[in-house]
Amino acid sequence: MLADPFDTDAREPVGQGRATVETFTLVGIEAVSVEVQVSVDSGYPQVSLVGLPDTSVRESRERISAAFRSSGLRLPDRHVTVNLAPAELRKEGSGLDLPIALGILLASGQVPADALRATPVSGELALDGSVRAVRGALSMALAAEASHRRRLILPEANLAEAVGVGDVRLVPVSSLSEIVAALNGGEPLKEVVATTAVDPSTPVPEAAARRREYVDLTRIRGQAGPRRALEIAAAGGHNLLFVGPPGAGKSLLAQALPGILPRLDPREALEATVVHSVAGLLAPGARRLTERPFRAPHHSITGAGLVGGGAWPRPGEISLAHRGVLFLDELPEFRGSVLDLLRQPLEEGTISLVRAGRSVRLPCRFQLVAAMNACPCGFTGHPRRACRCTPHQVASYQGRIGGPLLDRLDLHVDAPPVTAQELMGASDERSEIASSESISAESSATVRARVEAARELQRARFADREGVFCNAQMGLVDLERHVRLAPKPHGMLHAAADRFSLSARAVHRSLRVARTIADLAESEEIEARHVIEAIGYRMLDRGDRSG
Repeated sequence: MLADPFDTDAREPVGQGRATVETFTLVGIEAVSVEVQVSVDSGYPQVSLVGLPDTSVRESRERISAAFRSSGLRLPDRHVTVNLAPAELRKEGSGLDLPIALGILLASGQVPADALRATPVSGELALDGSVRAVRGALSMALAAEASHRRRLILPEANLAEAVGVGDVRLVPVSSLSEIVAALNGGEPLKEVVATTAVDPSTPVPEAAARRREYVDLTRIRGQAGPRRALEIAAAGGHNLLFVGPPGAGKSLLAQALPGILPRLDPREALEATVVHSVAGLLAPGARRLTERPFRAPHHSITGAGLVGGGAWPRPGEISLAHRGVLFLDELPEFRGSVLDLLRQPLEEGTISLVRAGRSVRLPCRFQLVAAMNACPCGFTGHPRRACRCTPHQVASYQGRIGGPLLDRLDLHVDAPPVTAQELMGASDERSEIASSESISAESSATVRARVEAARELQRARFADREGVFCNAQMGLVDLERHVRLAPKPHGMLHAAADRFSLSARAVHRSLRVARTIADLAESEEIEARHVIEAIGYRMLDRGDRSG
């Protein structure tokens, strides 16, 4: 006989009873409806949990026991069976604590039987009876709206992230005793209409917002070419690779990209916030994300850490970068098997994971920025530092990045070393050797204005195409429709493709980049100069691997 998880001194005899409480469990980033069915029957006092609960759900018995004691509640002196339906769906997360506890109270007659009719509940119980935040509250609010549930009881700490979802009435609770008293006719719980609870424009506390200060372009000395490439990448949503020696500013350039990307629109903010909510990365009191995510995983990351996975599939770095930027520094140091996992996400914007016979699809529409040295020591082609690598070492190092991945990087850009004049001149405007280019470097706000203007052209261009919102997403049909070259630029691209043995994918990437360059110039026609510049951003395809 199993040991009773509840203390006998917290029990009182009750009759037999049945109760059902609705709740949710997370599958990927979706909240799936679950029924907590509780039966109190004659028999040895113990609690049985069935319905494929994970460890955190099984441990809810101990948390509920302590929470009941702390809240002055009595537990039934009978055999309690808790079934989590549907039985074939694995249940995970501590958010089932509160619905299980309320189901026991309903079944034992300590609260009215119809008190929670058609009202989903989620919340983790602390040992003192308080209700703690759970992961995925925003997904639960969306699921409640989709299933036409009018109310959702959730932890008070999750209220802010769940607002703005349809007409679901949110009922925030802070303790078990609070909700029990309200269900028994005490002071009613406050209800918040999700659409009017919080003005999205209202500033949130710095600690809750976790604001990130992105690098402004004015802080980057020199690097006129890479800055231009960064603007093109932002304007068209293109993936980008910087190749250059250590200290050239490749990481700074990558960190500046979110600051020149268009601001998150409400739909994008909702999608990105859902992923971060499920991952448990939202700070208490945080609402929608207001800035594009920027993720920079270390090169030692595993495949599951990058694309998501595990026994209970969780979002990986590519999903956490959804609608934002994924920065992979020291690209050749990532394992080849890990980099190969990026192919499908880069093309489709989603990743499918199959675990225990169940398929989970996670969003991952991110912009990839990568950086690498040209050789192991980093100084191949450096004008002032000698390279210590042999030709074989250089070729082997650069060969770690497979052709299929390079084809999916729209721009390969040389990031040359910064001279002392460029580095020091911008910080001392009185210096006679100050570089006029570095002093007059445009701010991120100025560049963002041009980027947003180019994106407006693209939104209008693809208004009739579902799921396409920028040039980087154009398929073959879109290329035929929107990228028509005059004879001169067409001949130049054809000659370049023959000379450098460009793959079909590389040619299409160049056409997309040329379309973006023309958009930044506010030109409807793609001119020869636009094609020349686009081809210039395929340095690794041209065999120019010296950095």
